Amino acid sequence: MKSSLKRILCSFLVIAMAMLPFQSGQASMIGSDAVIASPASQADRNTVTNFLNRAETASQLQALGVDPVSAKERVASMTDEEVASLAGKINQLPAGADSSAGAIILLIVIIWAIWYFAFRR
Repeated sequence: MKSSLKRILCSFLVIAMAMLPFQSGQASMIGSDAVIASPASQADRNTVTNFLNRAETASQLQALGVDPVSAKERVASMTDEEVASLAGKINQLPAGADSSAGAIILLIVIIWAIWYFAFRR
């Protein structure tokens, strides 16, 4: 009798382990806004952080009396909308230096070329 009880108990345990899940999972739908917003907000935070890491920006912040470390902490505490707005403003900044000196040099070269070809003998 002892062996038949063991056999029944073992059979029950094998069936129970095969049929009952060990962990329960919960599936749910998430909106596409949540999926899209996460990488975009992280990219915006990286844009603002990289801008604050520049030497020129740090010197300007210190000239205005703001510690660059505290500015980074303030950016970390901003909402996603605020960071997105700030990153948009950073992305709209002109890339490179002011081109007025280059335009003046180009104008001088053009005037010299016209004068040279017009009055050469």
